[in-house]
Amino acid sequence: MPIVAGLLTLLAAYLLGSIPSGFLAGRARGIDIRTQGSGNIGATNVTRALGKQIGMVVFLVDAAKGWASVALLPVLVGALLPASRNSIQTELLPILAGVGAVLGHNYTCWLNFKGGKGISTSAGVLLGWAPLALCIVLSIFAVVLVTTRLVSLASVSAALALPFVTWLTGQKPALIGVTACLAILAVYKHRGNIQRLLKGTEPRFGRPKAPEPDQRPKES
Repeated sequence: MPIVAGLLTLLAAYLLGSIPSGFLAGRARGIDIRTQGSGNIGATNVTRALGKQIGMVVFLVDAAKGWASVALLPVLVGALLPASRNSIQTELLPILAGVGAVLGHNYTCWLNFKGGKGISTSAGVLLGWAPLALCIVLSIFAVVLVTTRLVSLASVSAALALPFVTWLTGQKPALIGVTACLAILAVYKHRGNIQRLLKGTEPRFGRPKAPEPDQRPKES
């Protein structure tokens, strides 16, 4: 029964996280967001292509996917499988749900397993896991963004700080380990941005990106 509960939670969270809100927002406006800007379906590229209001909606929806996966899906699975409601499952199912949601967003089955970079969804997951840690990580993100206007640098900085913040706020070892894995995944998804940061060509938030007619990122 614990294995069934875990697999069910992981699958349900993946499907919830895989809803491509940025892509759907673009389709509602008659464009394929994957052909705009960086080609990413996340909130930052949506903001650049469709404006701040739509970008904020996409950010909130992506974050809500993460929070709902952690806060609601384990409860539903526990209701369906009462035998799974014990102390171990109570701790394990939210972790599996959070991981599933981020993987669903990053590798959505609806877009050939190519998706976003997981920052917004990870924020929602962290809200369900450890709200205090989220507040600290968001503060780091905000300071770096205001200082540099580089969303990618702010995202990578927040991701690298995540496992340390989780540890400092007294979370359990299992959650610290999982957040470390999510941090590594976030850095990996930003590898193209990191290369541009090192070259000094990464666009700053609020400035239009210079056109690159012969180049289009393969990774979304």
